[in-house]
Amino acid sequence: MDPITIGTIALAAMIGAVAGGVPVGIAMIGVASLGMYLSAGWLFMLTTLETLPFAVSADYAFVVLPMFMLMGALTSQTGITGELYTAAHRWVSGMRGGLYYATILASGAFGAINGSTVVSAVLFTKIALPEMIKHGYNKGISAAAICCAGTFAALIPPSIALILYGLLTNESVGALLIAGVVPGLLTIAIYMLGVGVMLRFKPSWAPSLDVKFSFKEKMTSLKPLWAIVILIVLVMGGIYTGAIFPSAAGAVGSAGAIVIAIMRRRMPADKFWAALRESLSITAALFLIIIGGLLFSRLLLVSGFVSTITDVMIAMELTPALFVAMVIVLYLVLGMFVDSISLMVMTIPVLHPIAVAFGLDPIWFGVVIVKLIELAVITPPVGLNLYAVIGASEGKVSSAELFRGVVPFILFELVTLAIIIAVPQLTLWMPGQMMQ
Repeated sequence: MDPITIGTIALAAMIGAVAGGVPVGIAMIGVASLGMYLSAGWLFMLTTLETLPFAVSADYAFVVLPMFMLMGALTSQTGITGELYTAAHRWVSGMRGGLYYATILASGAFGAINGSTVVSAVLFTKIALPEMIKHGYNKGISAAAICCAGTFAALIPPSIALILYGLLTNESVGALLIAGVVPGLLTIAIYMLGVGVMLRFKPSWAPSLDVKFSFKEKMTSLKPLWAIVILIVLVMGGIYTGAIFPSAAGAVGSAGAIVIAIMRRRMPADKFWAALRESLSITAALFLIIIGGLLFSRLLLVSGFVSTITDVMIAMELTPALFVAMVIVLYLVLGMFVDSISLMVMTIPVLHPIAVAFGLDPIWFGVVIVKLIELAVITPPVGLNLYAVIGASEGKVSSAELFRGVVPFILFELVTLAIIIAVPQLTLWMPGQMMQ
């Protein structure tokens, strides 16, 4: 069979297996193994299955994933989330929709110490949603604000999605993390502006019931946040200045989180072990998906699918802009049915070499991909953050209310994506300064 047919059958088989309930990692490993056997023979399949999983597990570069996950788990166990929300609420309490703004700001700050969008969405659902409902805020919009603000962790360093992109493509993880700073801040700004515009047309979604706080109370709320500032400066400042390698930054951040928690007397043994268990279980699941994705990409490479697709697209004389448009459509469609990490592992090994062949900057392209991943986790019917919020709300909000509520925020994301695509320098300026 020709490479296009082999790749198409493999992709269809893998998607079919996932749709049938097979875990994504297992589905990719199974399809890749069978495809390599049929394409390259028994010996090649066995050699790949023996060497690739070990190479991934033993690669020092991959240590950044569990370490940043541990850092996020430690900070979420020590009550920092509630302090962030309290501080943000006091500073924006005088504005209509202050609880929306507080959620957006606190989620943005939490994203700087936690790279998981799901963790952020779940924690703020438990903290912010009851307050919003108590003050008469629209339930669907309130849950949607929490759900969508959770995606800030996908761009704001330390972003698990950007790290994974770097590991899958051999691009600089440090440059990718720094590249996410400005787009992440831009996303927060667009959300703040968008909520203000939204409430001008729908003021009933946020009654003017917020209590105003004195300047002294506002300043007092900032005192507990010194821990977050230290962690951000320690980790991202170290990466930006070159003082800390990205592969070691997660370990430094985790050690810093432990020291800070002990200093604040917030690290009892049960919380420490809970953070370890959480980070270990997520790491194990993620590595299974990564190994499966790399095996699957090895099949697409050895069968000639990737090179053939690249040659076909170049021969079609597609412009880079049209290629990016096709990628956007692909992610918007697949993001409705496939979880974000699996989607990245499935598509990046194919799309990255094509993007490079078209002359697109791979760092900028990575940020665009992660922005599309943000859209995927808030897009019905399978957006991961949607169901995380529904589950954490414990019946306070229905799926129908949340699905309607996310529509304005999806528009905010599309506006941000358009700006990032139209002005690549927003993404590339900080990495450029770091490399000089």
